[in-house]
Amino acid sequence: GTMSGSGSEEPQPSQEAEDGQQEAEQDWAAAKAFYDNLVTKRPRPPKPQNAITVAVSSRALFNLVEERRIYEEQGLEKYVEYQQNNENVTLKPGPAFYFVKALEHVNARLLELYPDDEERFDIVLMTNNHAQVGVRLINSINHYGLTIERFCMTGGESPIGYLTAYLTNLYLSADSEKVQEAIEAGIASATMFTANKDVAYSDTQLRVAFDGDAVIFSDESEQIVKEHGLDRFFEHEQLHENKPLAQGPLKGFLEDLGKLQKKFYARNERLNCPIRTYLVTARSAASSGARVLKTLRSWGLEIDEALFLAGAPKGPILVKIRPHIFFDDQMFHIEGAQKLGTIAAHVPYGIAQKYRKS
Repeated sequence: GTMSGSGSEEPQPSQEAEDGQQEAEQDWAAAKAFYDNLVTKRPRPPKPQNAITVAVSSRALFNLVEERRIYEEQGLEKYVEYQQNNENVTLKPGPAFYFVKALEHVNARLLELYPDDEERFDIVLMTNNHAQVGVRLINSINHYGLTIERFCMTGGESPIGYLTAYLTNLYLSADSEKVQEAIEAGIASATMFTANKDVAYSDTQLRVAFDGDAVIFSDESEQIVKEHGLDRFFEHEQLHENKPLAQGPLKGFLEDLGKLQKKFYARNERLNCPIRTYLVTARSAASSGARVLKTLRSWGLEIDEALFLAGAPKGPILVKIRPHIFFDDQMFHIEGAQKLGTIAAHVPYGIAQKYRKS
């Protein structure tokens, strides 16, 4: 609420913000000097305000199912001990692993075209693990040659403050409560689910598939379906065809992808672009598709492929696309995608959450 009761003691934000900004700039200068002195092939991490920051939890990046079981059954101490005893055992890939690899491929291509530009993905490992588990995570990251320089190990504390500080553009976690908290704080976020089959993913093109309502757009349309049924929904959409839909939690990330795509187009790389975006929606094209396409156009966003399934299941189409990640707000679609081997991410946003069967 607005009345926190501590209003009077809080320092004037302007001065403190300026000090914080100066301190951050000094930290950055020191880090930059350190990186410049290292003889390394790795590009140094970009400044958060220039980068597209993707924060990934350790359970999204790696398969920690067994470790999680130890934590739940035997407690924190035994878990930490197990991780330390196994710190030279490389962790297997988790649900966000191939997505992160694809982001790094895009970065490599961007650096070839724009060597001095910082507008690229910066992957941050955001984990509530305790620092003692860090060595195993670092060893595994180095084993796979991932470029993840920033680690936040919060030791059980909420990551939200760090996510905000890093100007996070997308947060992926296996913990639905943290994702819910991030969404409520206005951070684009989704809960990762492992696919039930191993599928081959593209190494040369990042493929991101989005549901429309309550993901790229607001949940206004879903509210109408729930309250008044499909017929009223179709009527409503045709009536408001030229009124853009309000934005949803992942509109910003689609925009980020579009910004990077344009950098490739500017260098005549449209046909060879390492990013492809898909809209996979249960809407039907004839009766409710125009509003979606006109909304995207009004935002100045291009989506590469728009698939209107008119209520057909999404799983089979996703198998054809093979996205590195598919975002949807309904668990029913997530489960359908998962069964057929798609890595799906649940966006806990909008009215669909109220109707979830526990």
